[in-house]
Amino acid sequence: MSIRVSVVVPTYKRPELLDRCLAALLEQKFEPTGYEVIVADDAASIHTESQVERWAGQAAEFGSGHTIRYVAVKGRHGPAAARNAGWRAARGEIIAFTDDDCVPHPQWLGMGVGAFEGDTVGAAGRIIVPVPPTPTDYERDVAGLECSEFATANCFYRRDALVEVGGFDERFTMAWREDSDLYLTLLERGHRLVKVPAAVVVHPVRPARWGISLCQQRKSVFNALLYRKHPALYWRKIQPHPPWHYYQMVGMMLLGLAALLTGRHRLATSAAGGWLWLVGRFCARRLRGTSLTPSHVAEMVVTSMLIPPVCIFWRVYGAVKYRVLFL
Repeated sequence: MSIRVSVVVPTYKRPELLDRCLAALLEQKFEPTGYEVIVADDAASIHTESQVERWAGQAAEFGSGHTIRYVAVKGRHGPAAARNAGWRAARGEIIAFTDDDCVPHPQWLGMGVGAFEGDTVGAAGRIIVPVPPTPTDYERDVAGLECSEFATANCFYRRDALVEVGGFDERFTMAWREDSDLYLTLLERGHRLVKVPAAVVVHPVRPARWGISLCQQRKSVFNALLYRKHPALYWRKIQPHPPWHYYQMVGMMLLGLAALLTGRHRLATSAAGGWLWLVGRFCARRLRGTSLTPSHVAEMVVTSMLIPPVCIFWRVYGAVKYRVLFL
């Protein structure tokens, strides 16, 4: 039986997660000789190469019929470049994407491939993010993947469609918006894309360091790039409006500083009061329904003050970098 589908898994120095993902991929209820697994290593690490070779050796030793291949991506360019290297080396007519921190259900591959009927060129499965009853703000943010459209943690494309559009835009050097860009590009070209809720991938939330939300604001740069490429669909599919509340908080902060520097103390006090009220409202919204441990509350207070200016900085940086009017 010839290989019909290739599963591409980008990775970067996460051996324990990769082991878990590969174990799930080899348990698929799909003819073993009908699919291959390609690990695209963005670190080009000899350790990851050895790890993948061990899995391939075990599959050959037990005669399971599975094909597991390793592709080194020279120089760290991000998951978009790794996925491109993976699907370009693939032999299947359908390319399935998941991530090394995901656990596909045994029926995942069969359900996803089964969606390709007629002129369908892409299919997106369901992502489950298990979180506790009272998650942290970060855990709740990751759980938003459950509502995303065509996230690369769980999607399938015809290889011909990827060839047509050139795959993922490698200017998206972080794991952010490169999947949305591909999805919107295919939509704009009139291709048929479907959802397959029965194709399930579990995406456990990994531990995150204190204040992780500040580091994530850098992703806003790629929102600007996505908007430049798809201005109409961006507001309809990605973000319905700019983060006006961030602009309000930054505006109040700048007004207060300007008033203080010019000796207008009453105006400075009023601006500081307005800023505190806006920050307090933002912090309360983030805490609603989440963990109220002292550490998490302190993190929300501090980051709620810092997120707006950091986010706006990166949005403006992205607008300048990609020469687009983006708020």
